[in-house]
Amino acid sequence: MSMVKSPEEIAKLREGGALLSRTLAEIRKACVVGAHTQELDAIARKRFAEAGGEPSFLGYKIDPKGIPFPGAVCISINEEVVHGLPIPDRVIKEGDVVGLDIGVWYKGLCTDMATTVIVGETDEKTKDLVASTREALRIGIEQIKAGAFIHDIGNAIEDFIKPKGYGIVKDLVGHGVGHAVHEAPQVPNYRERRAPQVKLQEGMVLAIEPMITLGDWRVYMKDDEWTIATVDGSTCAHFELTVAVTKDGYELLTPWPDLD
Repeated sequence: MSMVKSPEEIAKLREGGALLSRTLAEIRKACVVGAHTQELDAIARKRFAEAGGEPSFLGYKIDPKGIPFPGAVCISINEEVVHGLPIPDRVIKEGDVVGLDIGVWYKGLCTDMATTVIVGETDEKTKDLVASTREALRIGIEQIKAGAFIHDIGNAIEDFIKPKGYGIVKDLVGHGVGHAVHEAPQVPNYRERRAPQVKLQEGMVLAIEPMITLGDWRVYMKDDEWTIATVDGSTCAHFELTVAVTKDGYELLTPWPDLD
């Protein structure tokens, strides 16, 4: 499985990424007080089917012996970091911080992205957490160009987040994407001196995704065998975009879904 995609593959990823971003933008707008998580999931399934795409998360297994993921969208609320389940009886409430993580197969290739929505009103610290996590993603992506290194991304994210006192989740990282939902290389969101030095090459496709908490960075898996949450119960924010490495920088294959 090549980490470098051909121009033809990147063109297909660009199309799939546009579909993914449009769909996530629609789900963001529907993520309001009283919405059921299963209703949000249904939007993704419908839009993908209409466009000839397929949800990349639906039926996905991290472990071959594990439980298949039951939805098209991971919907993680408050202390949940990622992989929250879109179950029928779960309702979005005032003040919830909702992570929406979504992926699509389109023309045989996969893109991945996530955003975080504050539903209604919340405190200023939580607002800053969400805004800072989004900005951390932007800063991390700005490090990307052919000849730079993977660790440049995590270094920049940590340098921005650490002075704020927030936690950077270390058990979950960004990754390559395209031929599979998760590919090499791993992309830490922090300084990891033990990680191999990987030079960025033109044509690499990466999913960059900082996951930042109001408290401690440590996480655990809930009994549903999917949902990852903070050990101390602190709120988390998560943003993710798929980018292609270019000679002089990068191309967003999944445009920001929150630019109206």
